[in-house]
Amino acid sequence: MVSDQVLAYLDALVQPRTEFIQQLEDYAKENHVPIMDVISAEAILQLLRISNPKRILEIGTAIGYSAIRMAITLPSAEITTVERNRGRYEQAIKNINESHTTEQINVFYGDALELAPEIHKTGSYDVIFIDAAKGQYKRFFESYEPLLNDNGMIITDNVLFKGLVVEEIEDKRKRQLVDKIKMYNEWLSTHPNYYTTILPVGDGIAISKKRGV
Repeated sequence: MVSDQVLAYLDALVQPRTEFIQQLEDYAKENHVPIMDVISAEAILQLLRISNPKRILEIGTAIGYSAIRMAITLPSAEITTVERNRGRYEQAIKNINESHTTEQINVFYGDALELAPEIHKTGSYDVIFIDAAKGQYKRFFESYEPLLNDNGMIITDNVLFKGLVVEEIEDKRKRQLVDKIKMYNEWLSTHPNYYTTILPVGDGIAISKKRGV
């Protein structure tokens, strides 16, 4: 992982966000809502600027932070996102309304695995962003990768889990989660249909691109 000093340096270089976006970041911090850290967000938004996707599927809305940032960055993009926590879903709807991105963002409420048949009816996507329950990453990938366009990519956040993937974990429950993340990373890295690169940015970002395209 990148040292704290380097992270502080990079964070200082990030240009100020709008007041509304900073309010979302403050809310998430105060209420312990997991959202992308600023450096990860900037890295992913830059990837999106380069690829310029028209349709994005996000697994894990939380309070709408990442969907709103993607919508603002790509004004012509359409974003479908799904959240299973009722309180966060309602907060996301409120935030999306206040950010004036309702025409771009469609939010589904419910478990992403249970909603897969319904979301499959919405069509194909240029980017799939996985940022939900870490223990279900492989199932999310397998459930939704058939929706990915040939030139699309799948981005998975938090694949280094605060660096715990390289540490000895005594807590049994946490160790089981870390083991699932490590197995997911190894599975992605050897997937016969995808090229995957893991960037040590933020909490770790995996970028998967279809082979032969």
